Amino acid sequence: MGNEHRLLTLIICLVLGGGLIAAVLGASRAVGPHAGTASGRPAPSDYVDIRDVPRGSAATPVPGPEGSAGSVVVECGRNEQGHYNEDNLVVSPGLPGGAHHTHAYVGNLSTNAMSTAASLDAAATSCTGGDRSTYYWPVLRRPDRPGTRPHEGSAGHGNVGEILPEASVVVEFRGNPVSKVVPMPRFLRGMTGDAVAYTAADEADVRARWGCSGSPDRATTRYPRCPTGDRVTRTLVFPSCWNGLDTVGATHRSHLRFPAGNGVCPKDTFPVPELRLSLAYEVPPGLNVALDSFPEQRHSPKTDHAMFVNAMTDRQMAAVVDCLNAGRVCRI
Repeated sequence: MGNEHRLLTLIICLVLGGGLIAAVLGASRAVGPHAGTASGRPAPSDYVDIRDVPRGSAATPVPGPEGSAGSVVVECGRNEQGHYNEDNLVVSPGLPGGAHHTHAYVGNLSTNAMSTAASLDAAATSCTGGDRSTYYWPVLRRPDRPGTRPHEGSAGHGNVGEILPEASVVVEFRGNPVSKVVPMPRFLRGMTGDAVAYTAADEADVRARWGCSGSPDRATTRYPRCPTGDRVTRTLVFPSCWNGLDTVGATHRSHLRFPAGNGVCPKDTFPVPELRLSLAYEVPPGLNVALDSFPEQRHSPKTDHAMFVNAMTDRQMAAVVDCLNAGRVCRI
């Protein structure tokens, strides 16, 4: 009887102790700009009037005489096909639902967690020029309206509300300001941004860039409040210095790195076309939008990110490189 009593006492202590530890950990994670957002929604401090954002934060290096000053826009639509899922082929291939939030896609119409080089190469695409690459990013929602379509409720993990469709999507490649670019290899995988920025130890991988269509010289890592008539914008710029060996890296970043501020690539890397995705949304004035995220990231705007897999043919990629290196403006 004494042993049973001691065992019961031990169990009660463990339960109470576990609850105390959980409370302490929860309190420590709540400290900071998101304190008090127990619902997991963005905090008031996550929003900013675009007029309060300093000008000039989006400056880029001026191309030099040896640079590749061209640009190429790939016409891929704005996901009119309604291609959504909770997969992430770049980060968690082979794991359906591995993203724990919903991604929107343009380009390859078959992309999911189980995609392979062969399946991507054989699939249809939304790109009018035949580019079978896949380009994708987390959806933006309006939490004030319940989602009624199947893909709006399939993510779970606090990602709720009506998905805001993209009013425009621009898939663009740019050159390098200080040198010519070389082709990306087929099926190169890349990512930009930090999906766990809210809980990360630092902001080294944060690449979120939010803005308003009427103020292209103002960029922020917070959700912008735009004047009536402006669209909310997201600009996602990818790393463009390839190690010359791998199409995928152990950390999903090591094989493809960002250049320095002046455009110079790190040692032992080669400049490839710089991909940037420019997204725009019609957001009613005063509406608090929320980015899909992992549950512990609380929809922080700093967690904005995107991925791509290059499935262009060698001929298509050569055309992109030729245009960039010749300094032309092209559309394919």
